[in-house]
Formats: sequence, C-alpha cells, structure tokens
Amino acid sequence: MEYVMIIDDSEPDQFLSKLMVQQKNPDAKILQAYDGKEALEILETVESQPEVIFLDINMPRMNGHEFLEAYSNNYACGSVIVMLSSSDQGDDKEKALKHPCVKKYLIKPLTQASLDEVDELIKK
Repeated sequence: MEYVMIIDDSEPDQFLSKLMVQQKNPDAKILQAYDGKEALEILETVESQPEVIFLDINMPRMNGHEFLEAYSNNYACGSVIVMLSSSDQGDDKEKALKHPCVKKYLIKPLTQASLDEVDELIKK
C-alpha cells in the first residue's frame, strides 16, 4: 500500500486511519479529504490514482454513495475502493458492495488485520 486516499469527515477517524496506514507502510503517500466533493477536487490534481481509497458513507456536501457515482463516471474504477464506515446497516453495505468499484466493506476503526485484507486485494 504505497498510495492511499482517506475520505472521511471525522477528524479523529482520519487521524486513526492515517496512523494505521503509516504503521503498515511509513513511506506511504496519503491523500486526505473530508467529503466526496473535496476528494474529487484533489483527484483532479494528481498525476495518478491512489491504489486504495478508504471511503466513509455519511459525509456532508457529497456522501460516499454520491462520490462512487461521480468517481466511476470520471475514473473508471482506477482504484480499489474500500468502504470504511461506522454503519453496519445491511442496506448501506449492500448498496456499497453493488457498486463495481467497491471491493470491501469494513466497519471503523481501521485495524492492522483489515489493512492486511486490503493488501491481499491489491495483490490480486
């Protein structure tokens, strides 16, 4: 996991997710956005897409589901997207996993074990 984006409106969750990624790979490049709209703006400015995008669902301005639609229209699922949400609602999980860009649905907080699972997804 060399290049990661974390999209989450919660500063504590952002901090913890970034810390976990850095513990796994201290040299990882990490982009951070606090909602889907900001994430799309950042993605427009980078040369290549992150390997992994950790995406929250409930955010202001543009939520995770809205981001997925906009992202897939503009970037054709160039990144492995992992939903990282506090919601364990079946509807949220089902809706997210129906999207072709979403490869995993995790419940916060991000852990080393879940990062290992994501690493396996990248290697496939």
